[in-house]
Amino acid sequence: MSHAEQRAKIASGEGFIAALDQSGGSTPKALRLYGIGDEQYGSEAEMFDLVHAMRARIAQAPAFSGDKVIGAILFEKTMDREIAGKPSARYLWEERGVVPFLKVDKGLAEPENGTRRMKPMPDLDALLERGVAAGIFGTKMRSVIDAADATGIAENVDQQFEVAAQIRGHGLVPIIEPEITISIPDKAEAETMLRDALRARLDALPEGAEVMLKLTLPETPNLYAGLVDHPRVLRLVALSGGYSREEANERLAQNRGVIASFSRALTEGLSAQQSEPEFNATISRTINEIRAASMAG
Repeated sequence: MSHAEQRAKIASGEGFIAALDQSGGSTPKALRLYGIGDEQYGSEAEMFDLVHAMRARIAQAPAFSGDKVIGAILFEKTMDREIAGKPSARYLWEERGVVPFLKVDKGLAEPENGTRRMKPMPDLDALLERGVAAGIFGTKMRSVIDAADATGIAENVDQQFEVAAQIRGHGLVPIIEPEITISIPDKAEAETMLRDALRARLDALPEGAEVMLKLTLPETPNLYAGLVDHPRVLRLVALSGGYSREEANERLAQNRGVIASFSRALTEGLSAQQSEPEFNATISRTINEIRAASMAG
């Protein structure tokens, strides 16, 4: 598996990154949206079997290929399983041409200074070693910003970059995701503070260090243009963050150089009850729409 080939695809591929990384807390909601109610499984193991079947179905859809979907973010339990008889990360790259990433955070800590940082990750090195062995290219970790609090945002970004350095030490490319909650009244102010905090930390990275950024779609189009062009940023991607797919695509298309990394907006409209032709047609339309919006900016 060529790291250089994968890096080139992420740096300049004309597509987007699929987020297939719902973890324990968000999986029941993802399954409900997919037409599988809580009553249809009796244990966490059954729940993860069902969500893996959903992800495998998406990954095997004809439209889910590297000419449109350049990368996919996997949950740890997905990485540990197989798709069509092959370990998931290797299936994605070898069969679909899709670069595999791994979600590594363990959820959010209690709110502090208007943000929720990441919980401690004492087993991160061991997970990263497993990721490298499985053929993972990069990682993703999410924290949350709930207010335009300069102190909290700086602390949030500092934590992200500290963990990113640990990840880079394993030869992986970290996706830094300080998500701004879309419903907060001071979202625009928080975005300006976040842009400046990210810029300062990027400027301080050593020569040759690379990260990716995954950010909430901003109120002001191209607010993050300076980050898109930063020499330490391999690619800047956007999360859908609770916007409908239509609104997320509209906002995305207004931001030059930013591509999608959607989760819920990717699976919107998919159902366990759909026949294979229906399912494949729906995911194909979705993928084409998101790719078009990603390339429009």
